[in-house]
Amino acid sequence: MTIPDTTVPQLPAEPPASPPVAPSTARTPDAQAPADRRRWLALAIVMTAAFMDLVDATIVNVAIPSIERDTGASFGAVQWITAGYALAFAAALITGGRLGDIFGRKRLFLIGISGFTAASALCGLAVNPEMLVGSRLLQGAMAAMMVPQVLAIIHATFPAHERGKVFGMFGAIVGLGAVSGPLLGALLTQWNLGGLEWRPIFLINLPVGLAGLLLGRRFIGESKAPRALRLDLVGVVLVTLGLLMLVYPLTRGRELGWPLWGHLCMAGSLVVFAVFVAYERHKSRRDGSPLVELSLFRIKSFAGGIAVQLTFGLVMGIFFLVWTLYMQMGLGWSPLRSGLTGVPFSVGVSCAAAVSVQTLVPRFGAKVLQAGALTMIAGLGVYVWEAGRYGLAIHSWQMALPLAVAGLGMGLIVAPLTDAVLADVPREHAGSASGLINTTMQMGNALGLGLVAVVFYGPVDGRVHTPADVGPAYVAGFQHAMWWVMAVLGLTFLMMYVLPRRSKHHDRRS
Repeated sequence: MTIPDTTVPQLPAEPPASPPVAPSTARTPDAQAPADRRRWLALAIVMTAAFMDLVDATIVNVAIPSIERDTGASFGAVQWITAGYALAFAAALITGGRLGDIFGRKRLFLIGISGFTAASALCGLAVNPEMLVGSRLLQGAMAAMMVPQVLAIIHATFPAHERGKVFGMFGAIVGLGAVSGPLLGALLTQWNLGGLEWRPIFLINLPVGLAGLLLGRRFIGESKAPRALRLDLVGVVLVTLGLLMLVYPLTRGRELGWPLWGHLCMAGSLVVFAVFVAYERHKSRRDGSPLVELSLFRIKSFAGGIAVQLTFGLVMGIFFLVWTLYMQMGLGWSPLRSGLTGVPFSVGVSCAAAVSVQTLVPRFGAKVLQAGALTMIAGLGVYVWEAGRYGLAIHSWQMALPLAVAGLGMGLIVAPLTDAVLADVPREHAGSASGLINTTMQMGNALGLGLVAVVFYGPVDGRVHTPADVGPAYVAGFQHAMWWVMAVLGLTFLMMYVLPRRSKHHDRRS
């Protein structure tokens, strides 16, 4: 189970200085008649697509043991089934948003949802781990074409006075995806529909994607950026290469015995990122169309917020995969029992996300996010103590309280974080900054999934000598990994001091 903040578009700190729709391609938002019901149908379509992407990310982890048994996938392949999606999503997310600006948001949304649906079918029909990994990479890339258009379509469709209500709905979508994804994955895996075992978790996207494609063609209006832009292909290649050089050795290192080339590759990724930064500066001076607007990093709160997004994404990448492996492989629980055990966590995320943006953040600002980090640390600390205290005899009900507390903490972070990071960003750069924030979160998620081989399987490998050692080893590995998660959360708490004490967006609304 993962809750990728990137998949849920966030409201910019301020509306764009000029309408994001070219006059020749669509009406400006405020010119649309309030009685035009087509915009609500368009909203339902794009929100369903965002929900589908969110559920697809959360639905997979609970089925991983079934995938391992059915396909014979190695742990490295399992990591790529999860991390590959996040990596492809991160690498293509900024590009997807820029393509929508150039060629039309509706067009890219339809291409993205078509490709996402086709990739889901390929995942469900995969005959070996290699095909599943490749299909997941394609699925992540297509999600990166689809998801960035959601925010732009809403800005092009709704007048300014309605956008607050519209974006408030996404808090509910986050919570609903958090609750339904793991449960749906557990039920579909447990039921073994038609003897397909884990495959329905992907095939369920087909009717939803087809409906979104057909209805989107009819009800979504087209829009483009108000000025001509160029695609930074060199920037796309450099950022993708740098990510691959960093994440690939992490995911394969354990299986290959941590070879020298892996360490050199990870070190070389820093050089590639340095070249990327230099090229983006050159690109910005030459034609004003860089892939990443580097001037945003001169804003203290934004630069620090990017670091917060990266570390928080790393936390989520480690926690959810290790949690699933602990319950199903260590404790020997069924997917359904594991999914039901996670309900208190999901309910906690949903409740906190629902009240944080609209009620708490306007009053307390960034302190809400810091309270979320401390609350999550407290919940995980109790969880680690219980795991050691009860060992393999632990029951689901004993996990309920610490999971609910940890979920409340995550909900206080995940919902308002993007708005807090964007608070000091100039309104003309809000869209670009939002895309960069989402990309950073997915990068952190992919890195966290890669680090599972170190923080979880490192302790496990040294403890397993007989089959009877597996359960206790997984409990020890879970505890070790959670201490790392809590340490990173503590670092995230300190980083949150650079965020604005109060969001300008909320100050203006109050």
